[in-house]
Amino acid sequence: MPWVRTAVTEFGRLPPGVSVPPPGPASRRLAARLRRVESRNVTWLGDDFPIFWEEARGANVRDADGNVYLDLTAAFGVALLGHRDAGVAEALRVQGGRLVHGMGDVHPPGSKVVFLEGLVDLLENAGFHPREGCRALLASSGSEAVEAALKTSHLATGRPGVVAFRGGYHGLTLGALSTTARAYFRMPFRQRLREEQVAWGTFPVSADSLEESLHEVEVWLADGLPGGVPVGTVIVEPVQARGGVRIPTPGFGERLTSLARKHGVVLVADEIYTGLGRCGSVLASQRVGLDPDLVCLGKVLGGGLPMSACVGSTSVMDAWPASPGEALHTSTFLGHPLACAAGSAVLARVAGGLPQAAEELGGRLRTALVGALGSLGGVREVRGMGLLLGIELEAGGGVKVAKEALRQGLLVLPAGDQGEVVELSPPATLTRQQERAAVEGLVRSIGTVLGSG
Repeated sequence: MPWVRTAVTEFGRLPPGVSVPPPGPASRRLAARLRRVESRNVTWLGDDFPIFWEEARGANVRDADGNVYLDLTAAFGVALLGHRDAGVAEALRVQGGRLVHGMGDVHPPGSKVVFLEGLVDLLENAGFHPREGCRALLASSGSEAVEAALKTSHLATGRPGVVAFRGGYHGLTLGALSTTARAYFRMPFRQRLREEQVAWGTFPVSADSLEESLHEVEVWLADGLPGGVPVGTVIVEPVQARGGVRIPTPGFGERLTSLARKHGVVLVADEIYTGLGRCGSVLASQRVGLDPDLVCLGKVLGGGLPMSACVGSTSVMDAWPASPGEALHTSTFLGHPLACAAGSAVLARVAGGLPQAAEELGGRLRTALVGALGSLGGVREVRGMGLLLGIELEAGGGVKVAKEALRQGLLVLPAGDQGEVVELSPPATLTRQQERAAVEGLVRSIGTVLGSG
């Protein structure tokens, strides 16, 4: 079975070389060059991984050898609108002809004001603190948005303790890393982390774990963490994406929100992966019953450019004092003109029905995968919300499938603490032909992995 199917490509006529198995010679040469110049522990360079991207359009990616793939990752969930979206590209063309860089917190570009107005309007119209309004703090990466949320919460409560959840992923900068659960990321830097200020709650994915989780949280909120550290923050993903597409059991969101309000702590929803339509609504929090004080956004937000935001109710965000001329939290590229222009184009698409399109496509994919994989004994579960789907296998199964899927012309990612989940977060622009090709390729890939033992 060839790994390039002309029926699912958006490039048109394919170049020579599409029959070269991935990774081809051009990708191998680039891997050798990268090994010489990039720090270790960044890009995984193996004999059969990775390919090097040269071009992308819609749901397709072309590598350095001319092979074309169906991208079911949307490049870490970023390209929900599809690669090289026409509206984003036009916004970048216009903005790039006027202003490429400004002075975000000193002499801001006008595009920052337009973008922030659009972001606040979108969230308020979606039910995020519409009565008192909200404000935003912009950044470049998801980790930075989490850092801003942790700082905001500390200013609002004066309490340093944080409750996070096992399986959660909030970024790898030191503040965000303090709330990221996986030991692999934490262990080399434990001496730099304030571990006594973080408690790890159970993320409930079944009714059996719900009461245990809520009891843990309430004890910490009422009594403080061991050692008497008072809690001011609870941070949670509405759906744990990198943790394995783990969806909380019904009732958790509402009851966690109630506990946070009762004890006067700031509830932070990390929606960097799940927000802005990916999960079938503007915010996934709405679908799981969370009513957060702060929400962290990223990935989809910049349309492919580095852009993130911490957005919160006015009462909580106003814990930041007015700037006396020197901001307490800022960065050189805050409110970057190109990112803001791209972001405004993204917001228009979200307001124009992108969440509904993601929900419909995700529902079709989930139904098709459940039907096609139901007879395979090694598949534990197919689950998801909108266009964030997970196929759970044995430990390490997701990693094996990601490598096999590459040979089938599909890009997927492993997830979960043991690499047991095949994570799917495709663009919302998949055609019906591409949907069918995705399901067929995944079934072949998973069948090959399970058959090989």
